[in-house]
Amino acid sequence: MASAPSPSSPSSELLLDASGIHAWYGSSHVLHGVDLQIRRGETVGLLGRNGMGKSTLIRTLLGHVAQRDGRITLFGQDCSRARPHEVARLGVAYVPEGRGVFPNLSVRENLVMAARTGRDGRSDWTYERVLATFPRLKERLGNLGAQLSGGEQQMLSIGRALMTHPELIILDEATEGLAPLIVTEIWRVIGQIRASGIATLIVDRDYRKVCNESDRLVVLQKGSLVLAGASAALRGSTELAGYLGV
Repeated sequence: MASAPSPSSPSSELLLDASGIHAWYGSSHVLHGVDLQIRRGETVGLLGRNGMGKSTLIRTLLGHVAQRDGRITLFGQDCSRARPHEVARLGVAYVPEGRGVFPNLSVRENLVMAARTGRDGRSDWTYERVLATFPRLKERLGNLGAQLSGGEQQMLSIGRALMTHPELIILDEATEGLAPLIVTEIWRVIGQIRASGIATLIVDRDYRKVCNESDRLVVLQKGSLVLAGASAALRGSTELAGYLGV
C-alpha cells in the first residue's frame, strides 16, 4: 500500500474514495460501477429499497466481497484488494447488521479486546466514556454477549467500534428490529458520533432519520448509484421518494 498523504495535502480530507465499484456473488453481478466518496467528519446516508446492493457495497468497501473490481482508496492508500483486517487497521470501524458481538465473552471483554488508539494517537473514546454513553452496559459488565437483549447487543457493538477510535464508522441497519425506546437511544448516540467529528456511513430503513442525521445522501437502485446530493436538498423530494417507494 502507498503511504498516506500528509495532513496538509488537499486530498487528506477525502477519507474514502471509491470509484467504478463492481461486485459479484458467484455469477450474480450485484454492483455496477458505483462511486462513493466520504470526507473527514462527513456523515453520508446510503439509501435504497431492500435488495438494491447497500450491504454489498459496504462489504465490498471493507474487503469482505472477494469478487470485486474498481478502485478503493482509504486515507490516501490503495485498498482495492485489501483484506478486512487491513481495512480495520487503517481506522475504519464496522457495526454490522446482526451486531456481531462475541457471545461467549462478557460485555467488558467485548469492549476491552477492541481498545486501541486512533491513527493520530487519539484516545478520546475511553472505556469509561463508552460506559457513560451506554449506562445499560455498565449494569451488565459481567454478562456474556449471548445474555444481552438485542438492543443491548447493538449498544455493545457500537461501543466496541468506538473503542477502536475510528476515523470512519460504518453502521449497517443499526436500529433494525429494536424497540422504539432503544431506537431513540441509538439515534442519540449516532448524533454524538457525528458531533465528535467521526466520519460516518449510515444504512437504515428510517430514511427520514437518515436524512436528518446526515450531510449527504447517496441512493442505490439495482446496484447502481441513481441519486446523490445534500441531505437538506433531497429531503422530502419526489425524486428521493420515488426511488425509495414511499
